[in-house]
Amino acid sequence: MSRNTRINVLLLLVVVALAVLPLALGLGDDEKEPFAGADAQAETAITELDPDYEPWFSPLYEPPSGEIESALFAVQAAIGAGVLAYYFGLRRGRRQGEERALARRDAEVPQHPEVPQHAEVPEDAGAPRGGAAAGAERESGV
Repeated sequence: MSRNTRINVLLLLVVVALAVLPLALGLGDDEKEPFAGADAQAETAITELDPDYEPWFSPLYEPPSGEIESALFAVQAAIGAGVLAYYFGLRRGRRQGEERALARRDAEVPQHPEVPQHAEVPEDAGAPRGGAAAGAERESGV
């Protein structure tokens, strides 16, 4: 098993443990809403400390129910995950393309002891020369 595979399996196990352990251990069973978000918990704490507190701002959109709020949050998370996956996939694709281009270039360039393996090769290297001098060489057989 390669090192990357072991790391990926370990990370997957950690994520599963973080998701399953709170449910298996019964954490939050004594609360009315055991898995409420931080916003709801903060609102509850503030109203307990200062019942007359009035917020500075009001939300731009208030969903009609908690289910719709959760669905909108899930859509937001999915869009964010999609953007991140696209970005990392694009970076990996570019890196792989560069590696393939270098490998292809190295395979085409003849290896000489005096030329480093990754030396810059002019684009016209190995191409027939143009112009009058090249034509004269071809005609004279030189």
